[in-house]
Amino acid sequence: MKRSLTVLAIALGLLVAGATWYVHSKQPVRAGELALNGLRAPVSVRYDERGVPHIRAENQADMYRALGYVQAQDRLFQMEMLRRLARGELAEVLGPKLIDTDRLFRTLRIREHADAYVARQDRTTPAWQALEAYLDGINQYQDSRARPLEFDLLGIAKRPFSAEDTLSIGGYLAYSFAAAFRTEPLLTYVRDELGANYLKVFDLQWHPDGMLAGQPGLSHNDWHDLGALAQLSQQALQDAGLPQFEGSNAWAIAGSRTRSGKPLLAGDPHIRFSVPAVWYEAQLSAPDFELYGHYQALNPFAFLGHNMDFGWSLTMFQNDDLDLIAEKTNPDNPEQVWYQGRWVEMTRSEQQIAVKGQPPVTLTLRRSPHGPIINDALGKQAGSTPIAMWWSFLEADNPVLDGFYQANRADTLDKMRSAAAKIQAPGLNIVWANARGDIGWWAAGQLPIRPQGVNPAFILDGSSGQAEKPGFHPFSANPQEENPARGYIISANFQPLSPAGLEIPGYYNPPQRGQQLDRQLRDASVKWDLKSSKALQLGTTTDYAPSILKPLLPELLRATQDPAERALLGQLATWQGDYPLDSVAATLFNQLLFNLADKAFKDDLGDALFDTLLSTRVFDSAMPRLAADADSPWWDDRQTLARESRSEIVQAAWRASLDHLRSLYGNDSQQWQWGKVHQLTHAHPLGAQKPLDWLLNVGPLPAPGSHEVPNNLSSRTGPAPWPVNYGPSTRRLIDLADPANSLGINPVGQSGVPFDRHYADQAESYIRGEYVPQWFSEADVQAHRQGELRLVPK
Repeated sequence: MKRSLTVLAIALGLLVAGATWYVHSKQPVRAGELALNGLRAPVSVRYDERGVPHIRAENQADMYRALGYVQAQDRLFQMEMLRRLARGELAEVLGPKLIDTDRLFRTLRIREHADAYVARQDRTTPAWQALEAYLDGINQYQDSRARPLEFDLLGIAKRPFSAEDTLSIGGYLAYSFAAAFRTEPLLTYVRDELGANYLKVFDLQWHPDGMLAGQPGLSHNDWHDLGALAQLSQQALQDAGLPQFEGSNAWAIAGSRTRSGKPLLAGDPHIRFSVPAVWYEAQLSAPDFELYGHYQALNPFAFLGHNMDFGWSLTMFQNDDLDLIAEKTNPDNPEQVWYQGRWVEMTRSEQQIAVKGQPPVTLTLRRSPHGPIINDALGKQAGSTPIAMWWSFLEADNPVLDGFYQANRADTLDKMRSAAAKIQAPGLNIVWANARGDIGWWAAGQLPIRPQGVNPAFILDGSSGQAEKPGFHPFSANPQEENPARGYIISANFQPLSPAGLEIPGYYNPPQRGQQLDRQLRDASVKWDLKSSKALQLGTTTDYAPSILKPLLPELLRATQDPAERALLGQLATWQGDYPLDSVAATLFNQLLFNLADKAFKDDLGDALFDTLLSTRVFDSAMPRLAADADSPWWDDRQTLARESRSEIVQAAWRASLDHLRSLYGNDSQQWQWGKVHQLTHAHPLGAQKPLDWLLNVGPLPAPGSHEVPNNLSSRTGPAPWPVNYGPSTRRLIDLADPANSLGINPVGQSGVPFDRHYADQAESYIRGEYVPQWFSEADVQAHRQGELRLVPK
């Protein structure tokens, strides 16, 4: 017995030691000296208490090579997964369940576009040389260090990262902005199958004063096809466990309105939560360059950044830069479509999708003169009508690398305006300020010229000229402002206005979030500083929810006699639309919102299109209008012979809401508090598998805020509970009077390496609404140094 126990103890000891050695071998090296090829001089990388590298080099090529190396230490698996998603290569490592996602991304033609884009680039430009140095740093890390744990679990072989990968990821990010995939099939179905009266609720008209002050018939199979395509599009983004852009807040306040007398910049891009987080923070220094930046995977240029002279943030423009086009086919030859008065042959090509554990899958891709046939993503299930995709990302010149290279150096209005003009797809709002006192905003994105009277919210007729685009509007017509007299600029995804008076189709968010920020910033008695800006950024209140409740509560109060239920209605009646953790009214409203939608829309749309509706921004716009219109046709339940009224549907929704909450959380409404039903889990791409969820996911954490409030911690509309899926991907506050003491936060941690101390060390602080310093000055970087890695020429 003693001998057996001794042997078992030794075996367990060896197992623990082996596991410890294995995990340790995967960890980033943040101290010591390493040799790299291609360096011209030693580079210092000092890590602070959050694991943020502060890179000091003697030239920019060494600086970018070092950035690639240290970012790969922390984020190599994220880089690998993003390039595979963008290029349609996930099934090769994740198996057959990812075939549909790969098929979709191949059909988008992102990989082909990226390859062609790279082939025509000038390799001698500073931006391109910086990219090549950065990629070389990544590849040197990959070649010299142990594979990430996830590579071992999935059997991923090492292969070099390339410029084609970088541009492909840019295509994925552009696609994640493209709400048209989900919205256009839905709205076209409503128009053609239900009628124009049903469209009124979606508020498709242009608002000329701003927000702050003959389609061919489609068959049943085609509608099923388009519904499946919309669902595939949404599911591909959800299942990837990778960043997806959803919205954002940003504002710049002129020195005349701040306590310091210098501009103040704030920004919090709203992106799907994941582990690791989307942004990689790093300070880059060279004799002719200095920037504290937030970087995307496989891109050497900061998308968000600041230094002592200037800073900027981003939000989504949300312009509609993608059209779906129903092609008319030749009855005698289904491979021909009618285009500009004649039958034109569609081109055809084949690709092989590698599948783990199975033979490759052959994918046939077609293209009409309008663009790729996007329903080829459905394979043999595709309907008879080819649906082409015209996408600005595939059509614009889009010198986006040059644009962000210049933005990283743009210390004047002229320089940033010039940089913004080069960012043509996807559409982004750039909000900028400098220490000289200037503030500016430019909606970056090439706006296509569409035929007069064409509404791209619907699927267009490819045979009629609706889909033709003779070119793009000049950048001067884009929405933009520089040093406005009001003394501040807000960007919060609401409909912007063009200085040229253009109507700019898009899928904009409701205005209430922007209006809430505007009301507070408009107060001339406030001198803004970092403290007051924190409160603004962490706000959990807008008028959105009260605007829905206002016309409905009188009907509910008239129909409800039960004292307990009347007490709950009383809470809703006095609720201001705020979402703290202890709110019961917030929970009641969110459940009622879903049940209202379920009973009003689902009988008319069916399961698939109703599910699509809940994922669109037009749903957010529809609910206040639906609630206010007692005569809307959506109130009638077409599954009954009687004609239902708003009052009947609202009462049924209320009853269903209470039943659902009681079934989950009991009869004591104090157990329905927002923080118990609204929680954030940062999910790793492999965290759906047990026990990897316990090892790799971070959370759940009770979350304040909600959809369409400044602290936009959002969940999908549905029945309780509500897992938070996107929100502020960072919160940044920069006073240009003292930019060396700016504030920020990472939602999880700087590192993407499991078991690293910086894997999730900011998650609790983030959800509590705390901020941490973004160390910038030499004295601060040195004082907070936790380790120093020296990279030296090999």
